[in-house]
Amino acid sequence: MKVSDKVVQNLRMLIEEKNMQVGDRLPAERKLCEQLGVSRSSLREAISQLTSTGMLVSKVGAGTFLQQLPVNWSQNQIVEPLSNLIDEDPAYRFDVQEARMVLEGGTAWYAAKRATEQDLEKIRYCYDQITHFQSLGDDDKASMADAEFHLAIAEASHNLVLIQMMRGLFDLLQFNVVLGRRKVYTEARRYDQLRDQHFQVMDAIERHDPEAARNAVCGHIEFVVQQVRMIDEEEARRQRASRLNRI
Repeated sequence: MKVSDKVVQNLRMLIEEKNMQVGDRLPAERKLCEQLGVSRSSLREAISQLTSTGMLVSKVGAGTFLQQLPVNWSQNQIVEPLSNLIDEDPAYRFDVQEARMVLEGGTAWYAAKRATEQDLEKIRYCYDQITHFQSLGDDDKASMADAEFHLAIAEASHNLVLIQMMRGLFDLLQFNVVLGRRKVYTEARRYDQLRDQHFQVMDAIERHDPEAARNAVCGHIEFVVQQVRMIDEEEARRQRASRLNRI
């Protein structure tokens, strides 16, 4: 990765951490260079890249301003186009699951190597929240906790690129998890299996076993894909049988 690309990621993270809003002015170059630990030339190249995407705008004599929030950029460039595809053809959600397997297999692997105690506490908290809201029968909040669990693992990877990719796909991930939960969590047996799979992922990360963590998260996602396909087939059979009965 080029130095400027890393600076772009760090600058985006800084904007999010400072909770900057559209119209806010970025700190002066000297201060940004100090905060990011980079040279002025690298910073200027990074600002140029973000300006070309429409996220930043430079005004002569006034400075550089935030024109579009990082989350909105991800929403416009990633989430909305893919969500529209899923709306048109639900089968595309399986593409999302395949992408999750590739991406989350990597984040789980690095999380197992790099997770701090604070990271582990957040992962455990999200795991407990899934169980808590599921026990209340609140599928919406349980699905949010489920997505937060996977995002917490990405954050524990301490890889800026992977974290940004997961954050960019967060809304799509949450939407996809909701679809899966509505189908897979309808039976207590399936819920118990999913809970055990989440535990295996968490346990492997706590034991700092990268291969076990990657295998556990990939196995979990593959299980969801298989179960949703099976349920889809059962629903299709019932619909065909219903049509035959009306003939």
